[in-house]
Amino acid sequence: MENTTLGGSGLAVSRVGLGTMTFGEQVTQADAFAILDRAVERGVTLIDTAEMYPVPARRETYTTTETIIGHWFDERPGVRQRVVLASKVAGPARGMDWVRGGGSDLRSEDIASACHDSLRRLRTDVIDLYQIHWPNRNAPSFGAVYFDPTKDRAFTSIHDQLQALTALVRGGKVRHIGLSNETPWGVSEFVRVAETHGLARVVSVQNPYTLVNRVVDNGLDEALHRSGVSLLAYSPLGFGTLTGKYDDGGFDEANPQLGRLARFASMRTQRWGRAETLTAARRYNALAREAGLTPTRLALAFVYTNWRVASTLIGVTTPAQLNECIDAWGTKLPADLLARIDGIRREIRDPAQ
Repeated sequence: MENTTLGGSGLAVSRVGLGTMTFGEQVTQADAFAILDRAVERGVTLIDTAEMYPVPARRETYTTTETIIGHWFDERPGVRQRVVLASKVAGPARGMDWVRGGGSDLRSEDIASACHDSLRRLRTDVIDLYQIHWPNRNAPSFGAVYFDPTKDRAFTSIHDQLQALTALVRGGKVRHIGLSNETPWGVSEFVRVAETHGLARVVSVQNPYTLVNRVVDNGLDEALHRSGVSLLAYSPLGFGTLTGKYDDGGFDEANPQLGRLARFASMRTQRWGRAETLTAARRYNALAREAGLTPTRLALAFVYTNWRVASTLIGVTTPAQLNECIDAWGTKLPADLLARIDGIRREIRDPAQ
């Protein structure tokens, strides 16, 4: 497994990281331990979680993922020092009244208290990369296509958010900071404010990047490149649509064993469950088979080898799935196949945007 550094931080992470949003919902604690153990054995050092996890977010399971990882650290002496631990503070309420009472603003004190709560659940003294899960302002995210200025209102400023994060860094609770589900303007503004006021600088942005969602290519890539901020790509398999498992029967709730889009009705109403996303995925999956690859290998290879991506976060429910994803590392896609991928994109755009 290759490693890379995030931004100009010197924080070294594996080029394939493990996302944990399934832990505590689809994955039991015992199975999560098995996945985490195998990931470390295979050279994965980046473990990403969030206070909001698991997904789909529910009152009954809120914070369970961090708690499971904390138990894993407790039962595996020394493993904490072998991994880079990333977590996230949830942004303003998205229908989750169990997160800080459903507050519509992420205040400085919220950032501090959320971090301390995560440290307690994770049973660690420091979080290596602490990220804002989604923008604390009016901004398109999670599949929203357009910015609507009429929805602007007062939010805690980027300056004040950075001050709160900087205090955590200077207090030794956090080593580096990052963003998630951000826009080109957001990245540039966080960098500008940090440099102007001598505050902690973001080293990474965690956004979707996958064959069925290449919004990063529409300007965020330039913002990241010119700002020296690294991309952590999530959902490289488009919530399973790019594995081929939904090709025949679609998101059939009668077959919940297929995955979360079949198992959870709430997931089918979101970007990855759109009919046009499945239609696009089927085209890419057919292209993979025509090229002599599995759909999973094509989709992962596209993200793994993309110059925009520092590390790819894979989400799995079994050690076997983990092995399949890691085994795809090193697959090179020829130029003619990449051209055909771009040809499909020009026809369909980004259905899971």
